[in-house]
Amino acid sequence: MEIFGQLEIVEERYEKLNELLSDPDVVSDTKKLMEYSKEQRSIEKTVAVFREYKDIVQQIKDTKELLEIEEDKEMKEMMQEEIKELEPTLAPMEEELKILLLPKDPNDGKNVVVEVRGAAGGDEAQLFAGDLLRMYTRFAESQGWKVDVLERSETGIGGIKEAIFIISGEDVYSKMKFESGAHRVQRVPTTESSGRIHTSTATVVVLPEAEEIEIDINEMISVLIHSHQVVLGVNRLIQLCQLYV
Repeated sequence: MEIFGQLEIVEERYEKLNELLSDPDVVSDTKKLMEYSKEQRSIEKTVAVFREYKDIVQQIKDTKELLEIEEDKEMKEMMQEEIKELEPTLAPMEEELKILLLPKDPNDGKNVVVEVRGAAGGDEAQLFAGDLLRMYTRFAESQGWKVDVLERSETGIGGIKEAIFIISGEDVYSKMKFESGAHRVQRVPTTESSGRIHTSTATVVVLPEAEEIEIDINEMISVLIHSHQVVLGVNRLIQLCQLYV
């Protein structure tokens, strides 16, 4: 494989992270501990698949070597059958490893803030928005994620005008980010008595949760004062220019 070298580097980094996570200095530093743990989780699957791939390659190699010296006919047939079963598994694993090595979105591991809102379609659009909210909640539960509803505006018929909620867990944004946009449904709504098909839409916004940052208040005050002075200086320059025009 052309990417074999890259995979070796990833595996070496994984082993290094194992060492770092056992280091007392790292364990006592919450920020570093979280940083290294997150990095390790991000490459854990790549390393697991790579190791499985190497094991299969080694099994095939060992079996072929034994096949050359084996004299028993039945044993030879068994070995040939084993090789036939193992070899076809390599190509799909190589493709998976190529995908796993692709650059990842830095936000993929973050929690998300989701807004679901009924759009065009009146009451049916709000019912559809309610269906989407329930769908995302159940999906989150199936993934072992946690859902915290921040705001929820319901209608009297079981729909929602708007709902804002946070989904927390592992790699939430990577699986939820493509839900952003307008969603459309065509169906006979419960509000329709004549059986006509309605088209309704709802909008979904998925944003990665912002990270907490530390702010130096004194530094911020200094920046604000400097910015104010710059603005005053620009305004004074404009006034002087106007006097001589």
